[in-house]
Amino acid sequence: MTQLPDGRYVDDAPYDPQASIQTLERADLDAPNWLLVWRKFKQHKLGLISGVFLLLCYLMLPVAGFIAPYTPNERQSEHLYSPPQSVNYWHEGEFLGPFVYPMTAEADLETFQWKFVPDLSNPLKLEFFCKGGEYRLAGLIKSDTHLFCPPDGATLFLWGSDRLGRDVFSRILYGAQLSLTVGLIGISVSFFLGILFGSIAGYFGGRIDWVINRVIEILRSLPELPLWLALSAAVPSNWGPVSVFFIISIILGILDWPGLARAVRAKFLSLREEEFVRAAEMMGASSSRVIRKHLLPNFMSHLIASATLSIPAMILGETALSFLGLGLRAPAVSWGVMLNDAQNLASIEIYPWTAIPMLPIIIIVLAFNFLGDGLRDSLDPYQS
Repeated sequence: MTQLPDGRYVDDAPYDPQASIQTLERADLDAPNWLLVWRKFKQHKLGLISGVFLLLCYLMLPVAGFIAPYTPNERQSEHLYSPPQSVNYWHEGEFLGPFVYPMTAEADLETFQWKFVPDLSNPLKLEFFCKGGEYRLAGLIKSDTHLFCPPDGATLFLWGSDRLGRDVFSRILYGAQLSLTVGLIGISVSFFLGILFGSIAGYFGGRIDWVINRVIEILRSLPELPLWLALSAAVPSNWGPVSVFFIISIILGILDWPGLARAVRAKFLSLREEEFVRAAEMMGASSSRVIRKHLLPNFMSHLIASATLSIPAMILGETALSFLGLGLRAPAVSWGVMLNDAQNLASIEIYPWTAIPMLPIIIIVLAFNFLGDGLRDSLDPYQS
């Protein structure tokens, strides 16, 4: 060591690259697990982008009514199947800010259809933070303030309107509140049942294990779609949309737990013979404490990855049931309910924007899959 004039000491030993590498490896080993997971997850670009995108989507759900220019069932009777409108900024070489041209419906005597012609001589500016239809922020606080609204005398159908003159863009935002939430509720039910029965079967074994395995095999042998249809058809038709929504969520969770239970059972069968489990039992820990404090934490990375990969299956399940008319029903708004209105292929050929609700479903499912892949790769940070 050499002392500098200012009193500091400098190591004058020759540089040893091997020692530097060992120091870095030691620092990684001493780092907390969450930091190692985050470092590895950042390297998975698709997973990181998908995670940020899904976070923004779920943060948007409580304020969907504020972002949407219309309420979900607000009708414009003179604009049935209106095509998507563009938001413009320049009119005849002059910058006006965001505006739209009013649309006028005219009958086409050759095709016997209504066509909408914009009035290019009358630009109307959009209104911001304006009054509109009433909605509830986070389902609790009444409000009628919207981020942007159509000007008087014009409409604002960013993604067109449907057969009843309802704004497709607004309905997709409202539909996300149900379609994205159904996955969270369903996965909560599925994980509760799967972890409960899987841990009991794997830890205790014996006759309990045999009975639970037979129940799992019976449930997994049943054809999925007919079982969905039967359970959904059993829901009373006079129930309200909220009640049907929760029942559909619970049904999807009940049908999804056997796969997770089998994975938990297999993991517990291998972990229960480990020394740390035997040590906890010899120290008098109860069975529930051994499962909660010693076994489940060693399985948590797999559970988190499984959750992100199971949620899109729940979303697709709700979409399929609602598309077939056996899930959520009007006046409830979900992506499946919207696709139910677009079953006619001839109608989609003429009005292709009615099939736009397929796009958020595809994007959300892909985002969950990318996020699940990223988490699965990064939750074991010591594995190369």
